[in-house]
Amino acid sequence: MDAPAPARGTGYRSVFRPGLFEERVVLVTGGGSGIGRCTAHELVSLGAAVALVGRRVEKLERVAAEIAEAGGRATCHALDIRDEAAVQAGVDAVLAAHGRIDGLVNNAGGQFPGTAESFSLKGWDAVIRNNLTGGFLMSREVFNRWMKDHGGAIVNIIADIWGGMPSMAHSGAARAGTLNLTETLASEWAPSGVRVNAVAPGWIASSGMETYPDPVKERLAKQWRLVPLQRYGSEAEVAAAIVFLLSEAANFVTGDCIRVDGGVPNARPGHPAQPLRVKDSPAQKTFDGFHLSSPPAFMKIDRES
Repeated sequence: MDAPAPARGTGYRSVFRPGLFEERVVLVTGGGSGIGRCTAHELVSLGAAVALVGRRVEKLERVAAEIAEAGGRATCHALDIRDEAAVQAGVDAVLAAHGRIDGLVNNAGGQFPGTAESFSLKGWDAVIRNNLTGGFLMSREVFNRWMKDHGGAIVNIIADIWGGMPSMAHSGAARAGTLNLTETLASEWAPSGVRVNAVAPGWIASSGMETYPDPVKERLAKQWRLVPLQRYGSEAEVAAAIVFLLSEAANFVTGDCIRVDGGVPNARPGHPAQPLRVKDSPAQKTFDGFHLSSPPAFMKIDRES
């Protein structure tokens, strides 16, 4: 961890030891962009082979090409995680390609903003299936087809759900359900040596933010002032939490959730976020070890040099 960091652009700069995931295979859903893409790159930099899962094969192939250029191995598996038969066939395809699945990162998801009274049943169901049912199906099939007899680690990506999610009631309900599912599976699957944990990202400067409508971008451009650490997080900071939970260092951690949110849920009306007194503190510098990251220009991110 104390080795000098390479210059940006020369490779993923992970804080974890080289070879940590040598001869391991990790399946990453939503691996074609954002946090999933970043996590896949970090895992490959540490010796893992990755299976990228997503709906659009062209996005997966772009990431696989980036990984191949970095000297790693990735396979692409286009499927809809909400489709039970597709998930079953996809997990079988990953096992055929790699022979094992040591880790699963349930990162795929999606939602749209709106008030609860405006959601149609179709829209509600789509988000619940995307953010809750899909992760359940992936976990169940990976468990039944491999981890039940071999052990492993599962990390579910949820969100900053604490205190509700106004304007995204469907996603908040699904993510809260995933947290409860995480705790349940951690108990049920422990006899097989399977650890199940969650990571809850807060406001992360992810490339996916560029797809938001302009009014949302305008709000996000100023929202960092509500973060106690007075900045947004990076994809690499979320990936580091995921990688820790997949690693042997977390062998006694299961049924837990790591928040990566700069302390937003801890701010209160009577004690809101305050301007920083120490401008150059380490916590104010964003850890961005991902050499290919491209955070949205409208979001505040001060990279670690």
